[in-house]
Amino acid sequence: MSVFIDLVAVLGRLLEPVLAESATAAAIVLFTVLVRLALHPLSRAAFRGATPVAGILPVLLQLPVFFLMYRAFSSAEIGGTANELLGHRLFAAPLGDRWGEALGEGGLFGERGLVFLGLFAVVAVVAAWSAARGRKAAAVMAAAGGAGGGIAKPGGAKSAGIVAGGAKAGGAKTGGAKAGGAKHSGAGGAGAVASLTAEQQELMRKVGGVLPLLSFGTLITAALVPLAAGLYLVTTTAWSVAERAWLQYRKDRAERAEGAVSGAERSAM
Repeated sequence: MSVFIDLVAVLGRLLEPVLAESATAAAIVLFTVLVRLALHPLSRAAFRGATPVAGILPVLLQLPVFFLMYRAFSSAEIGGTANELLGHRLFAAPLGDRWGEALGEGGLFGERGLVFLGLFAVVAVVAAWSAARGRKAAAVMAAAGGAGGGIAKPGGAKSAGIVAGGAKAGGAKTGGAKAGGAKHSGAGGAGAVASLTAEQQELMRKVGGVLPLLSFGTLITAALVPLAAGLYLVTTTAWSVAERAWLQYRKDRAERAEGAVSGAERSAM
C-alpha cells in the first residue's frame, strides 16, 4: 500500500502548483486514467470477444486497485505512521470523508455536502449515459431478432454488435458484455436473420429495460465509500462508457467502409 500512497503523493505534488489543495484529488483521477490506459488492450480484446477471459480480466484487475484506494483513505495510520493523505481535500471536503460524515458537518447543503452532491451529479450523468446506451443496444438486438442476427441493408449486410452497459456496486465494477454480430454475407448482399419467438423478444425488451438501471447502483457505492474512492469510481465508470462508445464507433465505421467497398465491387461487375 505504501507504494500506492507514494505514487499518489508524487502525482499530487506535481499538480499542486496548479490545483493547490485539490491536487491530490486530481492525482487520483490521473492515477485512474493511467490504470485504464494500461487495461485498454484487454478492454479491446473483450469488446471483440476474443476470449471469455478477456472480458473478466479488466474487472478483476481493478478490484485490488479499488481496495487499495479504499484502504488508503480509510486508515488513520499506514505502516505505523499517520496517514498524510487524510489531510488532503477536494475543495472543502477531506478525501477520507464519507457522505454521512459530510451531512453531520453542515448538512446536505453545507460546504462538504455540496462537494458530495457535485460528485453524485456526475455519477448520475454517467449512469444515465450508460443506461441510454444499454437500452439502445437492447433495442438493436431485439430488432435484429436475437444476438448475432444480421439485418439486410441495401448494398450489404450489416452486422449487429451489441455492448451491454456495466454496473458498479459495492466497490466491484462489472464491465460491459459483448454479443458479436454476424459478418457480411456474400454476393447476394443479404444477411441471415435469426428469428425469435414473440415471448423471447418480449423477455429481451424487459431485460434490456432493467439491466441499464443497475448503472445507478454506483450512486449507492459513492455514498458509502470515502470521497477518494468515489472519485476513482466515477472516473473509471466514465472511462468504461466512453471507451465502449469509441470502440463501437470505430467498429461501425469499419463496417460502413467495408460495405461501401463491397457495393463498389458489385457495381463494377
